[in-house]
Amino acid sequence: MTEIRKRPCSACPYRKDVPSGIWAPEEYDKLRNYDNETPYQPYNGFSCHATPEFYCNGWAMCHTARGAAYDLMALRFDPPAEWPDPSGVELFGSAAEAADHGQRDADAPAEAAVVAIEKLVRQHARLR
Repeated sequence: MTEIRKRPCSACPYRKDVPSGIWAPEEYDKLRNYDNETPYQPYNGFSCHATPEFYCNGWAMCHTARGAAYDLMALRFDPPAEWPDPSGVELFGSAAEAADHGQRDADAPAEAAVVAIEKLVRQHARLR
């Protein structure tokens, strides 16, 4: 059973306060299918970029805010033992909003995004 991270990581693609362009455009594309109606979503969960052994908190909280905790197909197959409390971090209302924001500056990330990318690469060897 995969657990949901307790809070969104500092570079979560669902966070409104994360600069655009942190992740590669194809990473943001992975989000979009989770906006589909439940039976047409991916069966696999969306793992946290920082701690991939956990499901992404932003993903879980964004997609369950509009309905029951198990609107995500992946959580129907692999329900968490514990559901995290809302973190108070402002998240996008859909995967499309998050992906559009993230991809907007992917070709020319702002200085804040470059700093965040450098921090991620320093902290996580697998991202190098």
